[in-house]
Amino acid sequence: MKLKTLALLLLSMAGLTFKTIGADAVDAVLQAKVDAQVKQIQAWASDPVLVNAVKAQNASQPADFAAMTQEKWAALTVMDPFVRSFNKNGVGLFLKNKKTDLILRMFVSDANGIKVGFSSKTLSWSHKGDPKHEQPMTGKTWQGPLEQDKATGLQQVQVSVPVLDGDKPIGSLVVGLSVAKLKE
Repeated sequence: MKLKTLALLLLSMAGLTFKTIGADAVDAVLQAKVDAQVKQIQAWASDPVLVNAVKAQNASQPADFAAMTQEKWAALTVMDPFVRSFNKNGVGLFLKNKKTDLILRMFVSDANGIKVGFSSKTLSWSHKGDPKHEQPMTGKTWQGPLEQDKATGLQQVQVSVPVLDGDKPIGSLVVGLSVAKLKE
């Protein structure tokens, strides 16, 4: 029996778990660059444009939102007027103004995980129940693993932060960061 296999077997018998570091791991240098971006993203999430739009949507969701489902959303093209309304509104314009080559996509969700605005169409209508929305709703920052962005095909790491009304989380801001650009 190989030494590594024996060590893993002994750890598991002792009730300990061992996680190997794979292709989805973020090394310390890359993590430091992600952390620097998180500080900027948190500043964006506190901007009155985002805070006021999320507060307004939480207070009164548009009637046509109730009929939207994940399936209906997936069937809409990026040119659909309903979709375009999210990147043409104040939040969408704010996000598009902040977008650089480092940022693949950004979106803001209300307290229920429903879109408020985005830089480009998202794959999902709602992120309710998804850690990228639920963790910021507890006031904490969330970071996903290295992954391939399904829309762009580029390797990314997503981070999300709470949109805060004072110190109360009212929504989330999710940003997909380009790994290639972080490594430059």
